[in-house]
Amino acid sequence: MLVISGFAGTGKGTLVSALLEKYDNYALSVSATTRSPRQGEKDGVHYFFKTREEFQEMIRSEELIEYAQYVDNYYGTPRDYVEQKLAEGKDVILEIEMQGALKIKEKFPDTLLLFVVPPDADTLQKRLKGRGTETPEIIKKRLHRAIEETEYIFKYDYLVVNDQIDECVQKTHAIIQSEHFRVQRNEDFVKVLQEDMKKFK
Repeated sequence: MLVISGFAGTGKGTLVSALLEKYDNYALSVSATTRSPRQGEKDGVHYFFKTREEFQEMIRSEELIEYAQYVDNYYGTPRDYVEQKLAEGKDVILEIEMQGALKIKEKFPDTLLLFVVPPDADTLQKRLKGRGTETPEIIKKRLHRAIEETEYIFKYDYLVVNDQIDECVQKTHAIIQSEHFRVQRNEDFVKVLQEDMKKFK
């Protein structure tokens, strides 16, 4: 399980879409949210769009691995889909914000946390304005939130600078794949090998 976080406007969605398109070993966890759909977004594909009442019922029923509030809306990760895809051997991507990421890491310490940033602050502002989906007031809120979010960066495992998207995709994939070879993630294999090697005594 891996979390991709970053400031609004860093291109997290573009990065995740490119990973899913280019490689077949990833599955994206679809988050639930109380925010309104943006143009072109479909329920069950981009998000599960919920009312506040529906979302609060999901919290009560423990249907979420994590949830958090971000700029006046709830966001959360439904449990069933994540568990199903992990059982299928997929690397499950959670594109969530920092509060949720740290809750996931606390519950599941093996989770890999990646933080996506723009090359500089001006690029971030330009990308937010370029989306054309938010009012100047919301953009201002997101930029103020980004200042706070810089404090979380050191809690993540890897930093990914999204300057050129193709290069960013390759680097992100390489980071994720290298994690599969960490000794701690291969303890069962090492133990079997240790037993097997005893025949040479």
